[in-house]
Amino acid sequence: MLSSSSKDSLLRSYKRSFNGFAAQLTENQRERVASMEGVVSIFPNGLLQLHTTRSWDFMGLSETVKRNPTVESDTIIGVIDSGIWPESQSFSDEGFSSIPKKWKGVCQGGKNFTCNKKVIGARTYIYDDSARDPIGHGTHTASTAAGNKVEDVSFFELAQGNARGGVPSARIAVYKVCSEYGCQSADILAAFDDAISDGVDIITVSLGPASGATPLDADPIAIGAFHAMVKGILTLNSAGNSGPSPGSVGSVAPWMVSVAASTTDRAFVTKVVLGDGKIINGRSINTFALNGTKFPLVYGKVLPNSSVCHNNPALDCDVPCLQKIIANGNILLCRSPVVNVALGFGARGVIRREDGRSIFPLPVSDLGEQEFAMVEAYANSTEKAEADILKSESIKDLSAPMLASFSSRGPSNIIAEIIKPDISAPGVDILAAFSPVAPITESLDDKRRAKYSIISGTSMSCPHAAGAAAYVKTFHPDWSPSAIRSALMTTAWPMNATANPAAEFGYGSGHINPVKAINPGLVYEAFKDDYIKMMCGLGFDAEKVRLISGDNTTTCTTGVTQGAVRDLNYPSMASTADQHKPFNIRFPRTVTNVGQANSTYQAKITADPLMKVQVNPNVLSFTSLNEKKTFVVTVSGEALDKQPNVSASLVWTDGTHSVRSPIFIYQLPST
Repeated sequence: MLSSSSKDSLLRSYKRSFNGFAAQLTENQRERVASMEGVVSIFPNGLLQLHTTRSWDFMGLSETVKRNPTVESDTIIGVIDSGIWPESQSFSDEGFSSIPKKWKGVCQGGKNFTCNKKVIGARTYIYDDSARDPIGHGTHTASTAAGNKVEDVSFFELAQGNARGGVPSARIAVYKVCSEYGCQSADILAAFDDAISDGVDIITVSLGPASGATPLDADPIAIGAFHAMVKGILTLNSAGNSGPSPGSVGSVAPWMVSVAASTTDRAFVTKVVLGDGKIINGRSINTFALNGTKFPLVYGKVLPNSSVCHNNPALDCDVPCLQKIIANGNILLCRSPVVNVALGFGARGVIRREDGRSIFPLPVSDLGEQEFAMVEAYANSTEKAEADILKSESIKDLSAPMLASFSSRGPSNIIAEIIKPDISAPGVDILAAFSPVAPITESLDDKRRAKYSIISGTSMSCPHAAGAAAYVKTFHPDWSPSAIRSALMTTAWPMNATANPAAEFGYGSGHINPVKAINPGLVYEAFKDDYIKMMCGLGFDAEKVRLISGDNTTTCTTGVTQGAVRDLNYPSMASTADQHKPFNIRFPRTVTNVGQANSTYQAKITADPLMKVQVNPNVLSFTSLNEKKTFVVTVSGEALDKQPNVSASLVWTDGTHSVRSPIFIYQLPST
């Protein structure tokens, strides 16, 4: 029992789907509670961050694809985010049937918040007592996953067309855990607790640590997702926006899907027209037009007579190096990413050396190094340099899909032998519903508001994957979370490692392909006991495993419940190897037949010449649905002293289905 003082500090209790509570405790109280019988463990309440529609057509999930409308209408997606703007057209319930009978949740959205037959539930866990979304993030992610089709939408006439989610007939349940300041661990766990009991089918969580992964036993998303998995609910989580740094992926638990961000075949260009007539293509989301007027082009670093500013390009166009008297009325040429100072000083626009694709409160065009150098050369060639920044326009991007530079990468230092992220989905320049009261930029001077906005981030790719998962589930309502994950991963489009140097640690199994995923042929499944065995093999003691699983009977007996991470029945295969020693690694796997009852699959290998891959047996014959077959993949090669990693792929094919698994072997870090 808690003492009276501990009870007074109780913040939340979790009773519906798992047992626990959140409380403000002194160190002495923490120690006393930790020593009580039945208490598995205690971890601090952390602060997580939000990770911020041509896309569905690009993935092949067009409006005319095969659907299962009755089941889709009974599918409920739980959105753990910053709330929702329920009046958006994307969430109208016109034409919807009654709320699914399986729904056990409530509408507690607060004052002036009304649910309907589309947004069927709402809960809030933060101070404002309203599930309404003041920042737009949750509205954007919810509509990306399951928003209705809304015709003729745009962002200030950019990206004009129809907006829709992946499963527009599905229902949405909202769990508001985030404010503009972040998302508390205690609130996230409470949201999972409720969502699981409320009866959602899929959970999408576009938030996580600012950079890198949190240990599994202190990660509220991993813990909540584990309990969801046990109840048959798949959780999809954004990988993070800390790329391109290796090891920056924040979503690493193998019982949920970690989603990277990639481009679609629609891109936006913002052209710069120089005084000599030359046109330079840049990137940004620029809704302003200077009406063909050219303004003086001023090179930021030469503005002040200061050695500090001359020697530090990162400070040009920023305080203290920018002078209002010169910036006012001009277009600035900057290596600094700062634009708000330029706006405050009256600049007409900014040309930056950046790789961003953001929205700004004034005309901005971001240039690559080569393009920026061209503008620099022009600016230095004349005393009366001038330029115009045009309104953005959309173009066809034939290089797509490409991994976004900001998308977080593996490997994870938490679980080194699982490829994370798992998969890539559209996360660049995504148009979706937005909160009409939310600022569209970070500038306090920008008074523009929008019902639909364009945002980039793994926050945007995650609900794409969630919509795809829900689409698969409408055809296979009885499939396990791991079967749905396997279907998404093994049917993904392979991506080009040459064009994406992070390779599998950037995009996982590849770019998501929802239509293929409804008929994968074979699936790799894993369940609660498999994950517990893996955690024991990671060196977790029983106490840590119990914290995640909530099962106080869990033990980690050597030789009985322990297993190597690479033994987990995962759709991808990864292992570390010593840089100075040959490697020989085994991956045991089991597949379940979900294709044709009578079918024979043959193994096909594509491998780096520095490695050898053997599959035993290399032919799998099935005579019934749901029949399981086991095989072993053995990967060998010489020491990885010539390159840091080698990769291969295993494809099981019966002539109709292609079930692809990436194989990735990489160096242990030098000691």
